[in-house]
Amino acid sequence: MGLGSMVGKASQTSIKLAIEDFYSHHENSTTRLALHWIDSELHVFNAGMQALDLVKNKGVQAIIGPQTSTGAKFLANLGTKTKVPILSFSATSSFISSTRTPYFIRATLNDSTQAKPIASLFQAYNWRQAIAIYEDTEYGTGLIPFLTDAFQEIGSRIEDRTILSISASDEFIVKKLYKLKHMQTRVFVVHMNPQFASRLFRKALQLDMMSKEYAWIITDELASFLNCMDPLALASMQGVLGVKSYITESKALANLSARWKEIYKKEFPNEKAEEIPTISTVALRAYDAAWALALAIENSGQFRHPTHKKFTQNSPNFTVPRKSLSGPKLLRSILKTKFSGYSGHIQFIKGELQASAFQIVNIVEDGVKEIGFWTARNGLSRRLKHEKQNYSARSSDLGRVVWPGGSMVEPRGWVVSPKGVKLRIGVPRKKYGSGVAGFSREVFLAVINALPYSFAYKLVAFEKGEGANARTYDDLIYQVYLKNFDAVVGDVTIRANRSNYVDFTIPYLNSGVAMVVPVKKDDKTKDAWVFLKPLTWRLWVMSGLSFVLTGFVVWALEHRSNKDFRGTKTHQLGVVLSFSFSTMFFAHKETVASNLGRFVVTIWLFVVLILNSSYTASLTSMLTVQQLQPTVTNIDTLIKNGDYIGCQPRSFIRELLKRLHVNESKLKTYDNFDEYAEALSKGSQNGGISAYFEEVPYIKLFLSNYCDRFTMVGPTYRTAGFGFVFPKGSPLVSDVSKAILEVVEGNKMLTLNKLWLHNETSCRIMREEWDSKSSNGLSINNFKGLFLITGLASAMALLTVFVRFLNKHLKRQRNSLFWEGFLAKAHFNLQHSNEPTFKRREQRDGEVENKVESDTLTVVQGEVRNHMENKIPN
Repeated sequence: MGLGSMVGKASQTSIKLAIEDFYSHHENSTTRLALHWIDSELHVFNAGMQALDLVKNKGVQAIIGPQTSTGAKFLANLGTKTKVPILSFSATSSFISSTRTPYFIRATLNDSTQAKPIASLFQAYNWRQAIAIYEDTEYGTGLIPFLTDAFQEIGSRIEDRTILSISASDEFIVKKLYKLKHMQTRVFVVHMNPQFASRLFRKALQLDMMSKEYAWIITDELASFLNCMDPLALASMQGVLGVKSYITESKALANLSARWKEIYKKEFPNEKAEEIPTISTVALRAYDAAWALALAIENSGQFRHPTHKKFTQNSPNFTVPRKSLSGPKLLRSILKTKFSGYSGHIQFIKGELQASAFQIVNIVEDGVKEIGFWTARNGLSRRLKHEKQNYSARSSDLGRVVWPGGSMVEPRGWVVSPKGVKLRIGVPRKKYGSGVAGFSREVFLAVINALPYSFAYKLVAFEKGEGANARTYDDLIYQVYLKNFDAVVGDVTIRANRSNYVDFTIPYLNSGVAMVVPVKKDDKTKDAWVFLKPLTWRLWVMSGLSFVLTGFVVWALEHRSNKDFRGTKTHQLGVVLSFSFSTMFFAHKETVASNLGRFVVTIWLFVVLILNSSYTASLTSMLTVQQLQPTVTNIDTLIKNGDYIGCQPRSFIRELLKRLHVNESKLKTYDNFDEYAEALSKGSQNGGISAYFEEVPYIKLFLSNYCDRFTMVGPTYRTAGFGFVFPKGSPLVSDVSKAILEVVEGNKMLTLNKLWLHNETSCRIMREEWDSKSSNGLSINNFKGLFLITGLASAMALLTVFVRFLNKHLKRQRNSLFWEGFLAKAHFNLQHSNEPTFKRREQRDGEVENKVESDTLTVVQGEVRNHMENKIPN
């Protein structure tokens, strides 16, 4: 390790103190650790060569160190080859794995363990993107993949990665920070060693990047050294949040800290009093690592005899070191070691310590303030909780934070545009369809006005070019991905493949792909049976049955008391049919006398009126409005006939048609609507096209000028609509989408539609879908309610008459003679109603009615008398 560095001095003090304490607590120990110190001066090559010398020439059985992750990677491989355990108390890089190098024991936390605590802070403050600043070493790069994954789990992302060499000049650091200052993101995660971080924050302060609206988060190693840093460096970090492994405070730790400081003074007497640090987390890790090694050696029981053979024979090849004979057993003893250390619980699972809790700290004027904790079980909390509860990550779970610049307001984490910088917004330039293009720009302006804040921007036309240099909408969108544009505003269709590179807002205009085809004349006046088509056959049958049923009901209600409904059986059947069907033209001549009859007829005439009106309207529509029909109704017909098809040049519709099995040689493109109209008029057989595929908003504009010659069929392919384009993870997407909802739900969108789209429609009938116009006739479903009403009316009338009849005669005759009299009377009525003609009946009206009542009574009395005589016994 670098014995001259701050970490090296602190670690050296801790290791010496740990060995002294261990053997003072284990007076009966049969082993003794002999320390061989080497100073690598933090150079990887020096560390490797010196470690190799220790193994080959000094016969060391274990190595504590090295200080850096870069050096640890080399020593881990050396330990695996020589079977010499390597205990590192400061190599945190995730790139070094005990599974690949089993003789590497990590006596500190893996960097990957702090990724989720940092992500929880982003979740708590609702930050969606960050800039990672890290050093170009094994240590610096090891955290980033895990941090990226942790951010993705909560819906955030790393917007930019700024990697700095530890030998970078101040001018280079300033240049990098100045670039970051002109980005939208205002949250930075710093992962570097304390000395390098001090330089970074001093330059950030000079560039006014330690002010409000900014948020800075530092990782474990840097946060653990805050109490040991230069006060000037600490002053430049005011408002920074830190994530550090939690060390439980105790009297034993306080006592150790005091003794540690005294030993440090003795070891380094030339240090100034103000430069003497307090014991850090890394120093505590070094103390526990030395204790763990001494304990493992004592427990292994194989170093008690001086004559014990320790290594294999020397190899003549310098590159192949000797292998330790006691290494495997010592490794197993280390992995079994378990005790409570000053840095936490010491137990190596798969060669690594396990994280328990992290402490969240805030750098303020008075020093470092604790604002909360993070655990895998509870998430963020103001106090360390050991009981089980639901995971939580909210800003209210932490103490109050003093942010950079002394601000007490939580930073939003981003700005729309840095000061003096305008957002570059790409706008597609089209040769036609200016109505939709203008509509899109106007919607964007309305959305910007609906935002709770304003920002500077400029619209930049995207030139599509010609010929080989022609570019598509995908090229325009890709400019956002390349960061040449900050957004795109226009008639851009939201598509799945495009969302892999950019983010879309919610759609502000619904869309889809349909086809425009010529219309043909369909003269139905030449059809001899056209008069039957307004109604379906089921409705014709239902109407006929209703006519007959209504006639029968009226006859049943009227024939006993109304002379118009009497006569021979044939005559009465004719009356039933003629009466019911004559109501269709309101020309019935029979008079309805009873109230129930009038009720039924009135309801039925209402039904007839509706049927007549509907039939007339439907027939008129078939003979006039619906004479125009599309020449083609589906794309399969076009493909089968080998017809030519028109589409926009460089549009996604071209690729869509290819996927629908349209031969590319059958596709034609034109420059404007007039050329498409001319090509459609010619047709495929005359060098034109049979159909033109386009997005629905443009088809509406096209048909506003040519609706008498062409029509729209479809949509044959639906899309998500038109949306605005922003870079992946842009925080503007959410705000702009909310503003779009406000505009769409308000009167502003109606005004824009009328101004830019609907206002251009000169036809009275817009053909959006021919399916809605091509009728197969009125069906029975259209008149269910009417038939139900007239049916119920007829049933109620018949039931009423029957109940009255029963009630009247039951009062007169309450014995079994009633039914015989009833049948006799019914028979008499039927016989007397069979008169030859209406004329004869009219001449004898009064006489017949009187005679009917008299004869009926005589018959009934005669029948009763005969019945009684038959009952008297002889």
